Amino acid sequence: MFKSRIKKLLLGSVLFALLLVSLPFLWRLLTDLYYQSYIYSQTDLPEHRVAVVFGARIYPDGRLSAMLQDRVDTAIQLYQTGKVEKLIMSGDNRFEDYDEPTRMAEYAIQHGVPAEDIQPDYAGRRTYDTCYRAKSIFQLNDAVLITQGFHLPRALFTCRNLGLNVVGVSADLRQYHRGSILWSQTREIPAMSLALVDVLRRQPAPVLGDPISIE
Repeated sequence: MFKSRIKKLLLGSVLFALLLVSLPFLWRLLTDLYYQSYIYSQTDLPEHRVAVVFGARIYPDGRLSAMLQDRVDTAIQLYQTGKVEKLIMSGDNRFEDYDEPTRMAEYAIQHGVPAEDIQPDYAGRRTYDTCYRAKSIFQLNDAVLITQGFHLPRALFTCRNLGLNVVGVSADLRQYHRGSILWSQTREIPAMSLALVDVLRRQPAPVLGDPISIE
């Protein structure tokens, strides 16, 4: 009898551990499936006033990484076809020699977007920060989110749960290095769980400030 109870206890513990391990994967799968209906192609996207472009890595010489260049190129294409009127370039600017929003804006200007239609967001350090500041600082009610397909479900989930009526456009304009895309997709599993915690806690972004009108 005692051995039978021990076996049942061990089995229950194993099943519980498996459930805990599988929850982040299940949560990621569910959000991916749910938010697919909010993702548009460039052609099918309804017109919006503002697009929010999420930052990513830049190189020491100032060049945009492949994923970041594709995000900005997608935004430029939407602007040039009249799908959006303004671009928010949101990224990390914590260090003196590292400035994602400025490089993103410079690249867009070099490719024909007027500077007056670009608003840098220098405190978009995380997806949560970008979404929070889009609502709190830039006073947006709706927007188009531009990032890669693996990141869009988390971005849509976060922004929509912070009160923004957003849709997304994928910035997958090329085949990325296999190692890079595998790392990014794997990273999204814990990041998606963290996004749920961020939204439930509703903590303010680390850097706030006075409202900035997107005009």
